[in-house]
Amino acid sequence: MKLRSHLLNVLVNDEVEAYLKEDDVIIVPFGPTELHGGLPLDCETILAEGIALLMAQRTNSLVLPHVPYVYSGATASGKGTIQLTVRESADMLQGLAHSLLRSGFKKQIYISLHGPAHISINPVVRDFFDETGIAILYIDGMITAQKSGVFSDPKAMMLNLDKMILGAYKLRNRLDDILLTSDYAEPVTQTPAVFGNLSAQAFQSGATGYYFKEHSDHMATSAIPDVETRDRMAEEGLVLLNKMVDAIDFPTLLKEMAIQEEYLDDVYKRFPHVPAAYNRHKNS
Repeated sequence: MKLRSHLLNVLVNDEVEAYLKEDDVIIVPFGPTELHGGLPLDCETILAEGIALLMAQRTNSLVLPHVPYVYSGATASGKGTIQLTVRESADMLQGLAHSLLRSGFKKQIYISLHGPAHISINPVVRDFFDETGIAILYIDGMITAQKSGVFSDPKAMMLNLDKMILGAYKLRNRLDDILLTSDYAEPVTQTPAVFGNLSAQAFQSGATGYYFKEHSDHMATSAIPDVETRDRMAEEGLVLLNKMVDAIDFPTLLKEMAIQEEYLDDVYKRFPHVPAAYNRHKNS
């Protein structure tokens, strides 16, 4: 069916039920509402939504938007940051996954470009699988961006991050929400660098606890002194976003999810004692 919109919340219920008769794919972008230099507090969430929409357009899929509250991490020092605990975040995401599954969305793809997002979503991916036998997918956008080949190295990716964010705001028809400011344009050494060896012992925000001491720690953002600069950055960012989504190759991921489903069915028949198989049988 031809979707009137790829955003689930824009459709009426009849349209969603018609879609579910033909497909069971939904993309769930999520992120924080947090301190982010000269950019809006929801910018990392909007970036994930923009990528999700471009993925959905390539596969005629649905997107569940507006999940802007998750464990933020060190940005809790900003009073505009909404800080859920890791457990609260995981419980919320797990609740969404179960609700979507009850409606018939078996192929759930979660995506975020928030550095500490993995802390909240990884337990959901594994526990939801053991509870239901359904393997959902998490795409870590930061890792994907670095592996995509679009950027020469992680530093180049971070230098283009603001352009991609503005591109996502343009895609969501919210470019006017971007403030014209140069207040956070000066690069800084983050204050937690004084114990940087501790933080480097595990994935981002997962090694030890800390908060940012200065608002400028998160983070230096590009100077956007005028509308012309903002528009140019957004256009360049849209090009980068499309290249990144091409590199993700979402159609191939969906094909592999179908292969994975067949694989798991064989595993469940052979090993009915594994948690996923046991719980599926118990709940059937």
